[in-house]
Amino acid sequence: MNRLLPPPLLRRLGAFRWLRNLDRRERGLLAAFVGLALLACLAPALPDPGTVGAPFADDRAWHGLPHALDVLSNLPFAAFGVWGLLRLRRFDTLHERGLPANALDCAWLFFAGLIFTAAGSVFYHLEPDALRLAADRAGMAIAFAGLIGFAVCERVSQRAGWPAACFAFAAGLLAVAVCHEHGDVLPWAVVQFGGMGLVLSLALLRPVAGAMGLRLAAVIGLYGVAKLFELGDAAVYEATGQWVSGHSLKHLVAAGAAWPVLQALRRWHMKPLRHNPRAAALTA
Repeated sequence: MNRLLPPPLLRRLGAFRWLRNLDRRERGLLAAFVGLALLACLAPALPDPGTVGAPFADDRAWHGLPHALDVLSNLPFAAFGVWGLLRLRRFDTLHERGLPANALDCAWLFFAGLIFTAAGSVFYHLEPDALRLAADRAGMAIAFAGLIGFAVCERVSQRAGWPAACFAFAAGLLAVAVCHEHGDVLPWAVVQFGGMGLVLSLALLRPVAGAMGLRLAAVIGLYGVAKLFELGDAAVYEATGQWVSGHSLKHLVAAGAAWPVLQALRRWHMKPLRHNPRAAALTA
């Protein structure tokens, strides 16, 4: 058969031989990424509705800090990010073998992304404009990439997790650039909502062997509640007697999505350390 095919065609076919090594879930994941990429590239442009110019219900300053609650409510992102990175560092110190390497790499990316999310969001809310909005979204793109990669490690395969995170990371930053330069928010919407839709679909699958036990349903639930607070920004502000806005609560709830990841790491810490109570106590 190979003798009947011209060499250029053989080379092209050989380039796709790696597809045969993918299992059913990995092929499904690849198809999902291709579909989302095509949607972002081929669908009609969607004008950015504009979150520039501080269209937020709570514009109060505090001791000279503009938009104080919308700024300060980002601190939990940084706190969870630092907490997660410290836990991962301790994990690397205490464990030498049997590490789910790709899942841990994705966790590092996720927690680092939380710190960048806090920095970008604070930068934006201090004085909202288009450039600062791009910085805000870029931080979120890093955290999204880490979360998607971790979810893929849990429900598809370890080997697919890091490539998935890299793809999501590149797509997120490209989407931010397109939105900033051309005012087309569609690619960013695909990254944000398509990515969470992917996580939702992964939550319906059984965990793979060696999964760390990340509760994806909890992550998705917290994300959904955060989006509801965001949409009800002014309504929440009025309902609370102008004490706190929906946008500020959105930051707090969205930061809480890091808790299921921390819990998954803690459970994985404890599993191989049961024979060593002193080391297990150090990870608590």
